[in-house]
Amino acid sequence: MSSSTYSSFKLACIQLSVTSDKNANLINAKSKILEASRNGAKVIVLPECFNSPYGTKYFSEYAENIPQGESVKTLSEAAKEANAFVVGGSIPERDSSGKLYNTCTVYDTKGNLIVKHRKVHLFDIDIPGIIKFQESETLSPGSSLTHFETDYGKVGIGICYDMRFPEMAMIAARKGCIAMIYPGAFNLTTGPLHWELLQRARALDNQFFVATCSPARDMTSTYHAWGHSTVTDPNGQIVATTEHEEAIIYADIVSSQRRFDLYPDISAHK
Repeated sequence: MSSSTYSSFKLACIQLSVTSDKNANLINAKSKILEASRNGAKVIVLPECFNSPYGTKYFSEYAENIPQGESVKTLSEAAKEANAFVVGGSIPERDSSGKLYNTCTVYDTKGNLIVKHRKVHLFDIDIPGIIKFQESETLSPGSSLTHFETDYGKVGIGICYDMRFPEMAMIAARKGCIAMIYPGAFNLTTGPLHWELLQRARALDNQFFVATCSPARDMTSTYHAWGHSTVTDPNGQIVATTEHEEAIIYADIVSSQRRFDLYPDISAHK
């Protein structure tokens, strides 16, 4: 089967300032989504944990059922009003059994919830004297890979630590995705080391676009996000980025030139 051709589109990553006030976060997120839409964005991305502070002690307090929760309602309305696909960063999700997940929800231009991705690889790190963070203390891992269709092509989703594992991006590319989107919240230790490096590696190896969307940095919070939301092209070159303050970045995304009609299906499970 030969690869399909899609038109280009404008993607926006919203590096949102996140506070302890969930309602304020939702209002701000919707406002920024509509701003990005007015500037021509057709796929709009929010950061990891956009509705709550990032931290294990907050996940249970801010967790919502999907699709009944207020964050889903807000994002659905925003996507419909913006007439854009919205990748809703992530929120803490509580399922019917009480388990907690770090979950990304995605909406089409009519406001329909079309997919959700539960973070597959939980962020557990312990660097003595520098940083200790254990998502697995409170969260459960997801168990599936996630891709969704837009009017412009198929897109893959991962969350933050998922970006460290190349298989997810490789399978997305083989499944025909033209981009991989990672809402993420690297910190001041892992950010300088690997944030840009990982994005460029995933983009170059798979010959597609990679977009990352971080919360803005807040040095008064318990977790200090690196920021630097970025879009990288299939050549491994950064085409849009920012520093650590609240901002919206934009990039034009075009389809891949991969010849999937000639390659063996490396994503097939034996």
